[in-house]
Amino acid sequence: MIGKPDVQITNYMIRYYGKLAGYGKAVPEKVITNDELAARIDTSDEWITERTGIKERHVVSEGEHCSDLATNAARKAMEKAGITADELDLIIVASSSPDYLMPPVSSQVQHNLGAKNAGAFVMVVGCTGFVYALATADQFIRSGQYRNIVVVGVEVISRNVDWDDRNTCVLFGDGAAAVVLQRTESETGMISHHLGSDGSGFEHIIQVAGGTRNPVTHESLDQGLQYLKMNGREVFKFASGMMGQALKIVLDEAGYTPEDIDLFIPHQANARIIEFAAKQAGLPAEKVFVNVNKYGNTSAASVPIAITEAFEEGRLKEGDLLALVAFGSGLTWGSCLVRV
Repeated sequence: MIGKPDVQITNYMIRYYGKLAGYGKAVPEKVITNDELAARIDTSDEWITERTGIKERHVVSEGEHCSDLATNAARKAMEKAGITADELDLIIVASSSPDYLMPPVSSQVQHNLGAKNAGAFVMVVGCTGFVYALATADQFIRSGQYRNIVVVGVEVISRNVDWDDRNTCVLFGDGAAAVVLQRTESETGMISHHLGSDGSGFEHIIQVAGGTRNPVTHESLDQGLQYLKMNGREVFKFASGMMGQALKIVLDEAGYTPEDIDLFIPHQANARIIEFAAKQAGLPAEKVFVNVNKYGNTSAASVPIAITEAFEEGRLKEGDLLALVAFGSGLTWGSCLVRV
């Protein structure tokens, strides 16, 4: 009993940080180009490219599922971090398109990985999900509770999209990516974060049928209410204003300026929104990562896929200051600064 308070005090005084120790992505092989969509609906490659910057999107094939993509991405991130499944303490999966509404896809991923010592849960915040999940994981690390956490962003939106609806089908794609946050005493990882929500705009990105308010019925299926619906004009207006504000908040909180940023990775929803946000922040093109042309909007997978590719392409390296901003259904938004 005499020594116990001293142990507690010692542990309390240790400061822990979450190092971004591993990363990896899993993207379906099947690709749908703008020209292929133009052969089915009233659109064109020029129309889609001009308005969104998207040229193609990856979609799952028969027998390929959300849990599969998430598991593969997590394995790659763990391999990069040099950890085994037994060393995992927690798995957080950000997704709005799981295999099932119940059980949580996080438990499927935990089982697939063989991570018998890990807890697991899902973060359902639409396209903002990965930033929310990353901020949450960082808190578990800083508390000293966990050493290794896998954070996954994964979506299979192609199965929730009406492929005859030009307003949505040209925008979205499937994919997954993951990072490993690892506890360290070296000053690194997340410096500041900001999470926000404005539920007054909840209906702007919505799947009306499928929840307990509007269960799936023959009537709802006939009306196509099980598909994702989006008010593009309102979402564009919201995102254009929020992206720059969310970035400024975390910069101000940390005492940094846009000039200090080595790489800015925004949610990859629309090239025009990204350009507007970068202009607001005064960031040159070489400091902004864009891959929306290859994947479309992969929702919660968007930011981690971009992080993975930025590392793979050498645009992100140890010691860099990374800025992340995302927005999505809810309406929600999130931003953070990370020392890589």
